[in-house]
Amino acid sequence: MKNNRTCSNFISRIRVYISFIWITVPGFAAAQTGIKKSDTLAGRAIAEENFILLNGIEHWVTIKGDRSKPMILFLHGGPGSPMSPYSDNLYKSWEKDFLLVQWDQRGTGRTYGKIAPEELTPGYLKANPLSLEQMTNDGIALSAYLLKQFSKQKMILFGTSWGSVLGVKMATMQPGLFYAYVGHSQIVHPVVDLSLYDKIYTMAESENNPKALEVLNSIGKPPYNRANKMGKLFSVLKQFERAHSEPAPESWFTITPAYDNEADNKNRSDGDDYSFVNYCGDSVLGVPSMSAGINLLKDNVTFQIPVYLIQGSEDILTPKEKTKEYFDKITAPEKKYYLLPKTAHGFNVPVVETQFKIFAAIKLN
Repeated sequence: MKNNRTCSNFISRIRVYISFIWITVPGFAAAQTGIKKSDTLAGRAIAEENFILLNGIEHWVTIKGDRSKPMILFLHGGPGSPMSPYSDNLYKSWEKDFLLVQWDQRGTGRTYGKIAPEELTPGYLKANPLSLEQMTNDGIALSAYLLKQFSKQKMILFGTSWGSVLGVKMATMQPGLFYAYVGHSQIVHPVVDLSLYDKIYTMAESENNPKALEVLNSIGKPPYNRANKMGKLFSVLKQFERAHSEPAPESWFTITPAYDNEADNKNRSDGDDYSFVNYCGDSVLGVPSMSAGINLLKDNVTFQIPVYLIQGSEDILTPKEKTKEYFDKITAPEKKYYLLPKTAHGFNVPVVETQFKIFAAIKLN
């Protein structure tokens, strides 16, 4: 989730509110010492948080819930927008029913902070690119590690926004690790084109929004070669999504105290910018676009596990027309499409209620 601000003398910071290995055998994934643990309820309840070594870097992972219940791996959006600082606000009550895993992906939050430079510079961005393949393999390595660590056969995989791309890639590459894939605000083929710009511009005109029109006129029509222009377009887009959808409770996205400190706040902010520039690409900074190579309609329509998609009717970024087109082309043992009214790209009460409904009904076989 992002908005615009300045990052050093070189980079326009972007924070867009997208509420957005190689396949390793388990032996390559090693948990570090010092795991914080709390076991109660006859040894079933667990609360672990630590760095786990995967594919050459340490990844921040939290695991909370009942170890005897189904495990759910959450893939956050952005990229660069971790759920770990907010997870307890949304999902604490679920811990009696599931084993919940939150993961700060490569380039995100505490995972980014573990290897972050003192200052995010153009040189660092250019020398340390992110790739979809690399991050998919990270997710597969983490999944294999967790299943071995907790003696489970499979887990449920959930991805939102950017995480929905990782989820599809992971589920189609290694289906044997997962009971099912659940996607929310599913990214399919993320193209920022004239039709999207014109749609937003028309909304700004019809709602007589001079500030939005000023931003849209300042960045001009796509295509864009700068990440900051994409960020400005998305910030206007999110204004209109919020205006036409049911918001999430304010308490949901209040940072929990353990993450509300100078170091964590800086790492989330810098990681957000670093990941977003990699997602969009920036020709001036010499950073290629991860999103340019994403086309699930062409590459990933065949699943060996059940697929469930949650879609907001007011989502402009990943519109229902595109996700329904993708859903219709999917072949899977079972598939269901949930279209939620008064819901945009991010989380709200209907989204979380639908998540729980789907997770609770997934057959564990």
